[in-house]
Formats: sequence, C-alpha cells, structure tokens
Amino acid sequence: MIIVTGAAGFIGSNIVAGLNARGERDILIVDDMSDGQKCLNLADLDFSDYLEYDDLIARIEAGDNLGDIRAVFHQGACSDTTEWDGRYVMARNYRYSKSLHDWCVARAIPFIYASSASVYGMGPDFVEKRQAERPLNMYAFSKFAFDQYVRAQSATTKSQVAGLRYFNVYGPREQHKGKMASVAWHFSRQIEADDECRLFEGAEGFGDGEQRRDFVYVGDCVDVNLWLLDSGVSGIFNCGTGRSQTFNDVADAVIAWYGRGEKRYIEFPQSLVGRYQSFTQANIDALRAAGYGPAFATVGEGVARYLDWLADRGEADKHAGQAE
Repeated sequence: MIIVTGAAGFIGSNIVAGLNARGERDILIVDDMSDGQKCLNLADLDFSDYLEYDDLIARIEAGDNLGDIRAVFHQGACSDTTEWDGRYVMARNYRYSKSLHDWCVARAIPFIYASSASVYGMGPDFVEKRQAERPLNMYAFSKFAFDQYVRAQSATTKSQVAGLRYFNVYGPREQHKGKMASVAWHFSRQIEADDECRLFEGAEGFGDGEQRRDFVYVGDCVDVNLWLLDSGVSGIFNCGTGRSQTFNDVADAVIAWYGRGEKRYIEFPQSLVGRYQSFTQANIDALRAAGYGPAFATVGEGVARYLDWLADRGEADKHAGQAE
C-alpha cells in the first residue's frame, strides 16, 4: 500500500492520478474533508481506503499496525499563508510531519514530502542553502522548521527521505482553492466572464504585468515525485522549472488558447508594497545533479494542457460562479 496525505488537495490528488496511471490502486488516501468540495478531486480516481488526517496521526502515534506500506507521499498541511495561529500551524505542519517522518524512518519506508519555496521569503536567492532561507509567515516557518529537522536527522537516517520545495504550481484539480488558486485558473475564469485578464500594474521596478515567477505545471511536479520514488534519492530539492516567466506570459497563453480576450492592468495594492514576491526562480542544479533529466513545461505548454483538461471536463463553465 502507498499512503498519500493531502490526497484530496491539489498536488496530492494529482499524485494519486499519477499513481493510478502506473496501475497503482492500493492507495490509502488521507485528508481533512471539512471542505467537502475537495471530494471532486478524487471522484475519477481509484484508491483502496480513506482516513481522516487526524485519524492517521493518532494511529501512528499509538503504534498501530497499518500493514505493508511501500511509501508515503506527505502532501497534507495547513497551506493558508495568512494563518498566524502559530501553535495551530506548527501542530499541523511541523509536529504531524515529524511524527510521520519518524514512523517511516523507523520502518525504512520511503518518505517523500512537500516543502515550499516560501522558505526563501523575498529571495533573491532560491537555492537549497541555509543562508537563502528567510521565512516571512507561519506557513513558511513551519516548512522551514521541518526541513531543519530533516537535515539534522539525515546523518543517521538510513531510508529515503526527500522533500520538494514547490514553486508556483498550476494545473488540474486546483479549483477548490478559491483565491489561492493559480493565476492561470483566475485568468481563465476572467476570460470566460469578461473577455479580459486582470494583471497588476508595474511596481517596485517591474513594468505592467512584468512581475516574474517560476510557474511549474503540476504534471511535472508529479513526475518529480514519482522519479524520487523510483530512484530512492534523498535530499531537499527545489521543484520548479529553473526559469522565471512573467504574468503577461501567463495571460498571453490563456488568451491564445481561447482565441479572444485582452489584458487590463489594475492598480498595484498598497498593502502588498514591500511584501510581494515580484521575482522567483528555482535553482534546480541539485535536482539535476541527483539525476532528474526531463524538461519542464513552459508556461505556453503547461497552460494549454491545463485548459485542455478543463475543457474536457467542463470545469471552466462548471465553476464559473465560484467565489474568488
């Protein structure tokens, strides 16, 4: 059996889909289903069992036998970057991850987990080195703290432990995220509704819509996760394309797919001045050195795949009225 936590979420459900594509069906899916809309991410997928997020950790800490576990993909977390209840965030993201890590290591079970590029704060360096890490909120700090724990344990850890610092991920199965969904999702909805993509005006040295991010297609993130499982490689790695592209590039890709629409620039919020990531770009040298070779999709390629997927499932119309 393979365990996937956060299985009803964005990246977790795509990992389940990736495992299914390999013929894997013996999957224990774990999530907090308080938001029942997330069940739609699993409706077309196959799995063998389900546990609530809190139930899994209770069973692990009680020493229960969960059977023959081949690997754990730990994607579940409190991902709200505006949550400042530090005790809650650390309990969900740090203590939970630590308990699951220790349980896997004690049983030599491969443990592949989600870290985050948010550990780098405002940058400007995005490389897996301590001096580049400056978390700016509780979510980022919780991810940073667990990475620190993994590093401290690595010298004595015999089994595989690998963390992926996801950059700006976009793609299928993110519709439940609302405001936290990718700009590709929001631009698609805006074209559907108003025939326009709304982007920020220039600020902090960047022109209109020229802020840059490392936008990575979720299918590529799944491929990296599955490669880690196959390779047995351990370490903490950036999971991005290694290049930055502009928000204009994303809007242009959405407009090109629809064959209609235009861009409109809106005032840059004063509340974000000095607190907005205007540039991210993953350094993927460590991932390449570990042996990962496949190319990552460009924004044009990834957005086209994404919108094809939405069109095939009618998602653009189905969720057009969802609150932003």
